[in-house]
Parts: sequence; structure tokens; C-alpha cells
Amino acid sequence: MNFAALDEARSFLAANPDIDMIELFILDANGVPRGKLLHREELLAVYEGGRPLPSTILGLTLNGDDVENSGLVWDVGDIDCRAYPLTGSLVRLPWRQIPTAAVQVSMHPQEGLPASIADPRHLLIKVIDGLKAEGYHPVMACELEFYLLDAKRDGNGRPQPALDADGGRPRSTQVYGLRELEQIEPFLADLYAACKLQGIPARTAISEYAPGQVEITLEHGDALEAMDQAVRYKRLVKAVAHKHEMQATFMAKPFDHLAGTGMHMHVSIADAAGRNLFASQDPAGTPLLRQAVGGMLASLLESLLLFCPNANSYRRFQSNSYAPLAPTWGVDNRTVSLRVPGGPANSRHIEHRICGADANPYLAAAAILAGIHRGLRENLDPGEPVQGNGYAQATELLPTDWLTSLVALEQSAWARDALGSEFLGVYLAVKRAEYRQFMAEVGEQDWRWYLTQA
Repeated sequence: MNFAALDEARSFLAANPDIDMIELFILDANGVPRGKLLHREELLAVYEGGRPLPSTILGLTLNGDDVENSGLVWDVGDIDCRAYPLTGSLVRLPWRQIPTAAVQVSMHPQEGLPASIADPRHLLIKVIDGLKAEGYHPVMACELEFYLLDAKRDGNGRPQPALDADGGRPRSTQVYGLRELEQIEPFLADLYAACKLQGIPARTAISEYAPGQVEITLEHGDALEAMDQAVRYKRLVKAVAHKHEMQATFMAKPFDHLAGTGMHMHVSIADAAGRNLFASQDPAGTPLLRQAVGGMLASLLESLLLFCPNANSYRRFQSNSYAPLAPTWGVDNRTVSLRVPGGPANSRHIEHRICGADANPYLAAAAILAGIHRGLRENLDPGEPVQGNGYAQATELLPTDWLTSLVALEQSAWARDALGSEFLGVYLAVKRAEYRQFMAEVGEQDWRWYLTQA
């Protein structure tokens, strides 16, 4: 576990004498950052001996409710578990009025028990270590889409796109449109500046298919480091949007009539010297790449809850929408779930297009890499790549409901072996609790459909 040294905190405090507050956070399985706000003088103690956090902090629903059968509540008396800072995570938050820094922590494998079994970052480390033990070093990057919304709701209490720089409300958008990016230049300028300050390699910005929808690419690198950056980047986007009186959302399908938001995960495997083992003049890559694809396809249904964790996630799966619908793969083809992009031979990799932007990057990456490991170990053949319209050729479709994915993960012997029964016990307890809460809630759609017709 790569916990930070005390000298890192001392150097930061010396270089930032104005910092008064420290935001300490840990990411739970839903991708929600939770933690505490500390004073400057408390920071060194966190680096020296960790910070106690309640065991329940990693067993909460998306809405922050305890899940009693998670094993992290009454069974253990909501015990304190020690978390320690991650190397390189102590950074300034330039948008805060009070000079504030943030530091990300993770549970100590032993001192953090029992909560450490539910720490999503631990799960990713476990999967990465399993690959590295066999000479495979995963390289990953994220492309994250999001919507910029007005901080105020419309007259019906519904979310609406943010005002553009001219003060108008965009009603349509041009995909890849440059004017659309120009209209949010003040937001982008602050976002890129914050990313640079925090060492997050944010690159290409693209206007997507709907008003206020944007995608920014993060640079590829070591898989764990890339997911750390994705986690912190999502927090940055939301915070900078708030500064500009907007709301940024990574919800998978915020509007029924507009495009969904995805998290495309780019992955390749290198050897110990950093050479890309997928590199090939063949656009379809090496035999190893095909085995990786085969493993991801074989594990797709059992992993889907980690890629699409919420009820809303499944509203994104619509035909001819550039969202994936089937366990398919292809070369330079955006109608499939697993795409091998074009480009130079040494850049050959797989673009995993299934995840919603609402997925936890650590858990999504762990499931992707576990699937790849399965393919490499079992020498799985993915079959021939799809050519042409993958939507029209699909013979088997992904489930479009939350419960089917939940049950598939619950019943998966492969997932218990690859991801660990202890982690899955907590995660599935949380997701079962959320499913019950969601299905019990009566709202506008129920009234619109059934109030007068039933």
C-alpha cells in the first residue's frame, strides 16, 4: 500500500503557509467522497498515525443510509478504522474561499479492518497485483462525459442546461462544435488550471451530443494512478462548476430525450519494461489482445453492476445512441461494446465503452482488469470482430434493468474468486438496500402512468 511519508505533509505546509483547512476524504463503493474537514495543525498527525473513521463510512447507500446487513454497523459496533493519506494526493483547492487543501485517504489493510475489506481502491490494487505477478502491467485512461446544468431548476423543478456565455439557454448543440466549447471557456479555463495545479493530465475537450454535454480525456498511465486521477478529476469538475454557478452531473441518463453520459475506459497491457503487449501492425492487435477481449466478453454480464451501478444507469442503453447494447467487439467501430481504436501500432489498446459516467472508477477498472486476467489465463477467443452496424448484428443483448445485473453478480462464482467474497458481501448488501429503497419510492412517473388509469 502506497501511503504517503510524513515529509510530504511537512513540505506542503511549508510551501503553503496560508492553508487553514484540510479536506480529508475517502471514496466509498458508490464513488461518493466522504470524510472530514480538519484544521491545519491536525494534518501531521494524520500522516504519522492515520485518522480514525467509522466502519460504516464504507457501507453506506448512495443517499448515506446505514446498511445493517453489510457487517459494518451493529455487528462491529461501528468501530473506528484507521485510514492513511495516499502519496501525491495532498493538493490545494483553488476555488475555496477559505484557503483549503484536500488529501485522499485509504483504509490501512490491517488497522483499517473491517472497513478495509470494502475499500474500492484496495480491490483494484488486488486485481492489479494479480496481473503483475504474472508479468502483466495494466495501463489505463478515462474519458469522462458530463452535463453542465443550471444551478436553478426550471418552473417544474426539473434540471435544465446551464446558460451559455451569452446568457441564453442552449436548446441544441453541434457535436464536436467549437462554438459550444467557446461558450463555456471561463469554466474550461478554471478547470484546466485546477487540473494542472493538482497534477491531473486533462487533455482534449469535446462538445458532445446534447446541450451542455462535454467530454474531457485524461492521459493514459499506470492503471491505479489513472483511476486516482479520474476520482479527483470528477470532484474538480463538480467544484469548478459550482464556482461558476452551475451544477456538473455524471448521472448516466439525466434526460430521457438526450444522450446519456458514459465513462470510456482505455486499457492495454505492458511488460515490466513498459512495452505494449497489444502493439501490432495488425489493426486487431496481438493474440494477447484478443484473449483480453475474450475475457472481458465472458465476464461482462457478471461485471455489469460494477459498470452500471444504479437504476438510472440502464436508461442509457438505447439503440443507435453510441451506447453499447451487446457483448460485441470490433476494430475502429463505435457500434460495439469493446472497440480497438485505430492509430500507430505501438498505441494499440482496447476502448471499453460500457461504463456509465456514474460508475466508480476503481470498481469499473477492477472488473475490467479481472476480466482481462480471466481471458489471458484461459486463452479465451472472442470470435471474429464485428464489421459494420453492430446494433443490427447483435444476437445477444445486455440486460437493461438493474435487478438482472445485481442477481448476475450475486450468483457469479467467477466474481467471488476474482473480486473476493468479503468485498462482494458488503457491496451487494448496499446495492440490495438501494434497490429496495428505489422500488419503494412513489413519484411523478407512477402518478402520471397509474393515478387515473389503474
